[in-house]
Amino acid sequence: MAVVGPVIVKLLLSLVLLWLNFNSSLPLTQASKWESWKHRYPFIKAASSFSFSSSSSSSSSSSSNVGSQKANYDYIIVGGGTAGCPLAATLSQKFSVLLLERGGVPFANTNVSFMQNFHISLADTSPSSASQIFVSTDGVFNSRAKILGGGSCINAGFYSRASSSYIKKAGWDSKLVNESYPWIEKQIVHKPNLAPWQRAVKDGLLEVGISPFNGFTYDHVYGTKFGGTIFDRSGRRKSAAELLTSANPEKLHVLVHATVQKIEFDTSGKKPRAVGVIFKDENGNKHKAFLSKRRGSEIIVSSGAIGSPQILMLSGIGPKKELEKLNIPVVLDNKFVGKGMSDNPLNTIFVPTDRPVEQSLIQTVGITKMGVYIEASSGYGQTEDSIHCNHGVISAEIGQLSTVPPKQRTQEAIDVYKRNKKNVPQEAFRGGFILAKIATPLSTGKISLKSTNIDDIPSVTFNYFSHPRDLKRCVNGIRIMEKLVKSKHFNNYTQCDKETLDKLLNISVQANINLIPKQTNDTESLEQFCKDTVLTIWHYHGGCHVGKVVTSDYRVINVHRLRVIDGSTFTESPGTNPQATLMMMGRYMGVQILRERLGRAAGL
Repeated sequence: MAVVGPVIVKLLLSLVLLWLNFNSSLPLTQASKWESWKHRYPFIKAASSFSFSSSSSSSSSSSSNVGSQKANYDYIIVGGGTAGCPLAATLSQKFSVLLLERGGVPFANTNVSFMQNFHISLADTSPSSASQIFVSTDGVFNSRAKILGGGSCINAGFYSRASSSYIKKAGWDSKLVNESYPWIEKQIVHKPNLAPWQRAVKDGLLEVGISPFNGFTYDHVYGTKFGGTIFDRSGRRKSAAELLTSANPEKLHVLVHATVQKIEFDTSGKKPRAVGVIFKDENGNKHKAFLSKRRGSEIIVSSGAIGSPQILMLSGIGPKKELEKLNIPVVLDNKFVGKGMSDNPLNTIFVPTDRPVEQSLIQTVGITKMGVYIEASSGYGQTEDSIHCNHGVISAEIGQLSTVPPKQRTQEAIDVYKRNKKNVPQEAFRGGFILAKIATPLSTGKISLKSTNIDDIPSVTFNYFSHPRDLKRCVNGIRIMEKLVKSKHFNNYTQCDKETLDKLLNISVQANINLIPKQTNDTESLEQFCKDTVLTIWHYHGGCHVGKVVTSDYRVINVHRLRVIDGSTFTESPGTNPQATLMMMGRYMGVQILRERLGRAAGL
């Protein structure tokens, strides 16, 4: 280990540099092709268009409110993300649905639509970006989706189901689960075009004992496999937003750039009853939307692991002391809202090659019995322009300062890094990543409000590696990656002799991947390596756990007509990558809710 530790530290290039600095472009003619989305989704409108006349036929009230007329819906869904879109599409088959999404549409956004622009989307910090960057209090860069389709618009596209044991633990009806997954798959999931890098990683995983080889499958099974992807054969993304084509356009009303500020309650009874929401449009004007008085109508929060607990707290549901500090009227004291947040730690190594490598996002995965998943990606080559330019505040120029305490990070240090970066040759960025993700971390944290402004991302803490078992599993993952890099199959593919490899490593930038002060005098310890180089794989979850904030059918405890349906209810992330199960969950719960109101209907 004394030799391997420093080697891995040198191998670890700046993910922030590589992932945020990718430079590519698409002809305008390609982007214009997708303007036809308006014809496929006539029910999607700007939030400023909201009025009584634009609501569904079931609306029955026309009294005025803040900035618009009042409209009543059977369901108001707060958040048009990975779970919210299939949920809205399903509920609209029988009832009027208002879906409110704070971001824009993905269909004409080339950063979202095309695989080669994956990194640009994550790097974009403009107001119209599909992703919203934040840094947890742990010092790890992270992203939150801000677009119709949610995380399925900014992720690496990998599609893999949850395990049967996960489904059983969640208490889901396995028959309905096995009907809901295919509903997603038939519409937006594809078998990937396997890249050479992915095949090499597959061969290496099998050589080091991550067996058997399970081929191409959506199922979560031990061994090595290829999974599905939401990128089609031409590299175009099919996000959860495209599941809205299955909606009843007469009963679905989708508003984009509609930022819900709070849920309103009737508190005259024994338990608070959700009655409507207040949201602002793209011009900053406020509107109200209300639920129908029909029995069974509900507000459903699907704003993700950060957004859902944040909205509950801003609406007065949460820890009483925390709400009172911000003068938020307490509707229901629940100390568990925002607690139990967890993120799956990721550690990675970059393996350089002596030639360009075809781009691939996640396609191969090794599912181990140690509680670690091994994945791979490749082909993030840099252009000279990209290497030589300044990439803004959330880039390696900032990550470079991770070796010193935050208050000592100076502009001078940033400038030194930018000068050094220009000396890095383009060939240093040829190669791919091997990733090790901890499957079920035991370390947990919380989110807490910074202000009453919905646009302010809450303070988020994950407490990476605070539980010793997580650290042990990380070390196991690093050792698997060590073996994989040294494996015969993999080494034959990379074809990097020692002289070439040493040259590239010696002139490569130091790892600049987070804002955690490094223990540079202890690089031989794999435990310290895990702590120093921890990243996110964007699979954070929790904050509205079942049994503490919501019931087993996702109703908010001690509140009428309010549910939370998204990853904030998870105690662990399903499968190797959660998007398949989040989309399934939206469909599954939509069907369950319809059955509650209508009984079992044929074809659902």
